[in-house]
Amino acid sequence: QVHLVESGGGWVQAGGSLRLSCAASGRTISTYTVGWFRQVPGKEREFCAAISWNDSITFYGDSVKGRFTITRDNAKNTVYLQMNSLKPEDTAVYYCAARFRDYPKWDYWGQGTQVTVSS
Repeated sequence: QVHLVESGGGWVQAGGSLRLSCAASGRTISTYTVGWFRQVPGKEREFCAAISWNDSITFYGDSVKGRFTITRDNAKNTVYLQMNSLKPEDTAVYYCAARFRDYPKWDYWGQGTQVTVSS
């Protein structure tokens, strides 16, 4: 079992930055691909970014590409999402998720952290 806890959410003005953290416990995340998703009430969950388990290749959703950066620190068992040039439409609950190596299913999810961007 992998337990994920997000932190770092909050309120920020448009154009500002936030860094989200996803701290894992239970198992080392070095063998897990980790992703960030977000969801607004009434809308489908949206993929933001992911970082692979073995070579830290990164993937980004079109809406955040060029503004968000995902990194991992396996020594700290933590994955980060640096969010720059934030827009009001980035307002959402952000979730981190983990899947073992390249398995297709995201098996583990955190509880989410709220990000609010004001115009």
